[in-house]
This record gives sequence, C-alpha cells and structure tokens, in this order.
Amino acid sequence: MKKFFSFFLSTCLILQLVITGCSSKDEDAAGVVEALRPTDASIIDYHVEICQADVKEFVSRLYARNPKYEKDLQLRRKKIDSIFKAEVRFSSAAKDNWTSREFLTAAFAQDMSEDRIYLLGVGLVKSIKEAYGLEEMNVFWTGLQVPLEQLQRLHFNLSQVNWRLKTYRDQDGSLLFLTNGMGENGYLNMGYEVLMTRILTRVEDDIYLRGGLPEKYMFRMSTIFLSILM
Repeated sequence: MKKFFSFFLSTCLILQLVITGCSSKDEDAAGVVEALRPTDASIIDYHVEICQADVKEFVSRLYARNPKYEKDLQLRRKKIDSIFKAEVRFSSAAKDNWTSREFLTAAFAQDMSEDRIYLLGVGLVKSIKEAYGLEEMNVFWTGLQVPLEQLQRLHFNLSQVNWRLKTYRDQDGSLLFLTNGMGENGYLNMGYEVLMTRILTRVEDDIYLRGGLPEKYMFRMSTIFLSILM
C-alpha cells in the first residue's frame, strides 16, 4: 500500500512540474493541478486551513482574557506569529524536539511557570501538523495519505483540551485559563466553545472521510494526552 501511495504521489508531482513548465500562467497551472486532486484531498486541505485559522483566533482570545501570561503586547504578538509562521522564532532550543503531547501536557502542568497560552497554542498547531503529516508534505494528493489512527488520536487530544480548559485549576482553586467573559479594556471574549466545536467538527468530518467514526470520551484528572505519531 505504501508503495502505491509513493507511486501515486510521485506521478502527481511529475504532472505538476510538467504543467507548471508548459503553462505561461501560474494560476492556470495551479488550476489544472487542483483539478487532478480527488475531492477528499481538497476538502481535507480546506479543513486544515480553517482549523489553523480557528486556533489562531482561539489563542488570541485567550491572551486577551488572560493577560497575566504575557502582559507585553508586542511580545505577545511575536509569540502568536511564531506559532503560525516558521520564519518567526521564539521558543527555546530545548523545546525544538518536543512533540504536541509534551507541549499540551506542559500547558496544563500544575508547576508550570512559563506562558501557558503559548505552550497550548504550539501544542494545538503541532497536533494538527502531526495528524495530517504537514511536517513531511504540504500538499494533499489523496485523503488516504492521512492515517485514520492519527486523526482519531488528534480528536481525542483536542476533546481533552476542551475538557481541561473547563476543569483544570491552580492551587488557589482558580481556573488555569479564563475563557468566556469580559476581559481587560472591555474586550468581550465569547465563543470559545464555538471555536473548539468548529475545530473538532472539521476533524470529525475528516475521520468520516477516512471511514472512521468519532467517539465520545470520559476524561479524568489522571487521563493523559496521546502521542499522535506512533
């Protein structure tokens, strides 16, 4: 099966190069290449784009609602940019090899003194990249190249993040992350649940496309995040 996928992807890439070389207009070449892709690949590509946009909105709202984690607005913007732009670097070299599971675990750790929102944001984005294989390939030529098991583990971890946001508290009994409500300067942060539901729904749709079914989970304080890449 892997040999078939490799042959299929190689053929598509060759066709892309031929089309790009023969066409005088890049948009024409891109249109033909897009037409070569199955519908499920285009849908998954769209879902990933929307999910990342929703995560960015989610992280921005968390910072506005929880300014204690980064009070410097300029540094806050740099952190957000570093999560979504490879050319912007912020994290320490010690975390370069961290997996999404490690970032998500650290974001909710009781003894964490770092910026929890930054750790959560990196963890969410890395989760999506790991599940969809974005760190290895940027183009979806077929939905079959996205392993069903990775999507299911992504769904589990995202569902657990949603649960932890509502339940995890510090030693003083306060929630680690404040969500819906009025933030500083009258900034109204509503729709956290909507954003998380949107992200989960996209992943659920892709699980359906791959022939699987999303599950309902019961989480406990002892539940851990799963490793998406096995």
